[in-house]
Amino acid sequence: MTSQKSILDRRYIITILTRGIGGSIGLLIIGAVIISIAGLNDNIDRSDVAVVLGNTVNSNGKPSARLQARLDKTIELYQQGIFKNTIVSGGVGKEGFDEAVVMKQYLILHGLTSTRIYVDSKGDNTYLTAKHTAQLMTEHKWQSAIAISQYFHLPRTKFALQRFGVKTVRTAHANFFELRDLYSTVREVFSYGSYQLRSFR
Repeated sequence: MTSQKSILDRRYIITILTRGIGGSIGLLIIGAVIISIAGLNDNIDRSDVAVVLGNTVNSNGKPSARLQARLDKTIELYQQGIFKNTIVSGGVGKEGFDEAVVMKQYLILHGLTSTRIYVDSKGDNTYLTAKHTAQLMTEHKWQSAIAISQYFHLPRTKFALQRFGVKTVRTAHANFFELRDLYSTVREVFSYGSYQLRSFR
């Protein structure tokens, strides 16, 4: 009788664990889908400034394909007259290049006005990029921004900018997709969740 009860207890525990894991995976998938839909649903309109988030610079000093896609989207919107001012934000990667400086050089080569490109070389992560962007916007009395990055990155970027006091935040995703986006989107569920809990000051 005791043996039978032990078996039933084990089965009950296994059932609970299986349902818990299944439920967690389900919630993770739902979160990833929500982030994907939000990130792919661009909200493009005239803005005071564009903020372009940095990414890898190759060992030859040129933007990686992912970063170039962000910059090309920036150029496209600039040519459409969506904005006149640009903030390029990034850090110094392991390759030794200042992402923001490389981004500015690329944009200048493609027709953006040098004096209207503001370099944030300390935007090592989304939080710092949002913080520095909000500070620059306050200094220049800009009210609206359009964030440019990969689709999965935009919901958290928008949230951070709003938490730092940017009144109007629009978004535009880079036209670049790769297999690793699946992993990045899932990881972003956790990153977005962590931003809900942190302070912004």
